[in-house]
Amino acid sequence: MRNVARFREFVASFTRLVGEFVEDEPRILENGKRLLADLIDGNDWLPAEFAVPNPDWYQQYLLYLDPWERFSVVSMVWDKGQGTPIFDLSIWGIIGVMEGALICRSFNRDADTYELTAQDPRQLGRGDIYVTSPTIGDIHQISNSLRDQGSVSIHVYGANIATVKRYIYDSQTGHRRKFLSAYSNPVISRITQSRLKVLLERI
Repeated sequence: MRNVARFREFVASFTRLVGEFVEDEPRILENGKRLLADLIDGNDWLPAEFAVPNPDWYQQYLLYLDPWERFSVVSMVWDKGQGTPIFDLSIWGIIGVMEGALICRSFNRDADTYELTAQDPRQLGRGDIYVTSPTIGDIHQISNSLRDQGSVSIHVYGANIATVKRYIYDSQTGHRRKFLSAYSNPVISRITQSRLKVLLERI
């Protein structure tokens, strides 16, 4: 990392935050937004290898995992026009745009019919922060709004995101299916492969 001090300070501050307010999600989200905003105010700390796009699918690079898995930090790299399916996190998440621009759209799901109702999309530019959680609305979709260049966002999640069982939602029927995401770091992927296999077998 070129400016490792910036990222180390962020990790140290976030560790203190979750340690002090582990049962106070609103406080974590509010203070965490400020910490992430300070981090993404500059991009001189992110190594180039964690900002490499893939033309086939957006990338999720693990940057830091809390030893107790209370939070994880990843860089999401979006090539031109790439985006997620409609999905949920099942945990809290704080998303900050460091380069480029994203569109985040939230959905409400009817408990009886499963029908999804889209809310107005939110355009996020450089430095903007987006927060999601099951307590405030968790079903959403994220995409790179730029058609001629990539975007990079930094995400902080309230767990080891690669081991959290989540759902992808069908846009037409609202029906959902379970999934686990994976890190794009090759070494991390190999290390966690056996654990992910066990978790998938339990779904």
